[in-house]
Amino acid sequence: MRATLMYSAGDVRVENVPDPVIKHPTDALVRITASCVCGSDLWPYASMKPEDGPARMGHEFIGIVEDTGSEVTTVKRGDLVVAPFAISDNTCEFCREGLHTSCAHAQANFWDGEAEEGGQAEAVRVPLADGTLVKLPVAPDSALIPSLLTLSDVFGTGYHAAVAGGVNERTRVTVIGDGAVGLLGVLSAKRLGAEQIILMGRHQARTDLGREFGATEVVSARGDEGIAQVRELTGGHGTHVVLECVGNMPAYQQATGIVRPGGVISRVGVPQYEEAPIGFGSLFRHNIRLAGGPAPVRAYIEELMPDILNGTIEPGKVFDTTTNLDGVPAGYQDMADRKSLKVLVKN
Repeated sequence: MRATLMYSAGDVRVENVPDPVIKHPTDALVRITASCVCGSDLWPYASMKPEDGPARMGHEFIGIVEDTGSEVTTVKRGDLVVAPFAISDNTCEFCREGLHTSCAHAQANFWDGEAEEGGQAEAVRVPLADGTLVKLPVAPDSALIPSLLTLSDVFGTGYHAAVAGGVNERTRVTVIGDGAVGLLGVLSAKRLGAEQIILMGRHQARTDLGREFGATEVVSARGDEGIAQVRELTGGHGTHVVLECVGNMPAYQQATGIVRPGGVISRVGVPQYEEAPIGFGSLFRHNIRLAGGPAPVRAYIEELMPDILNGTIEPGKVFDTTTNLDGVPAGYQDMADRKSLKVLVKN
């Protein structure tokens, strides 16, 4: 079969690899019908060293079950399923607490690097299939597929940011980042009833979508100027919750300047730094809390799916480019060049 491999920064190839096979009785084999390129894939695309490649890529996918191990009971051959970006059994003590990204029984929690499998491919072996896969009540060619695919990562991640931040109808929220996760953080804050949602982004096509999703204001400035503008919009105090959906130090510093005393910075952008200021002069002095982390999206799928099925929300609007597997390398470049917001891959 064919699959996407990253050899080094800027070097993504679609190559033939061995077909996946059942290795454990809890496995399933899934023929992938839809996948995508994630903003987090752009970090290694910009920095991967040749000695760290080749690496299988892709951690968001929908597909049809082709075969199952003898112990799999919740899905069967022919089922259309969505897979979260983290593998889990959905039964251990951490999963029962909604922390599927810390599943005690997943030998490798994440796709691509750790699981040595990838969703940007023709097929994949899914470990712990009963816990990981969620059956979808639509046909593979449904118009809802793009939106349902966001349950695999970006919608669940934006929602996790809002939930971890404690967003509700009494909170003012700032979302830093106009990528897919940031935009779906806006949608999530709106869904949770936030009264004011400020989106910090500078790409108009994206911020226009952010307004459609529920942003009440847009601030295009960054750094001190951006912080000042947000504070001006919030009576000088800043917002109760800041969703940091980028992952670099400037975004974190922006978040610390925007959050109001007693507020929460909820980080879901994959951190590209090891140290974040949390001392007296930054968070401690004003009782500011730091939350977030890798989103346990499996915990949110059943909660969010009905609103997609009934048309209340359409998170799939973050996909502005569609290609096939052969177009994945160009899709990476287009996303890196900000020509595409998020690339949908149809097999």
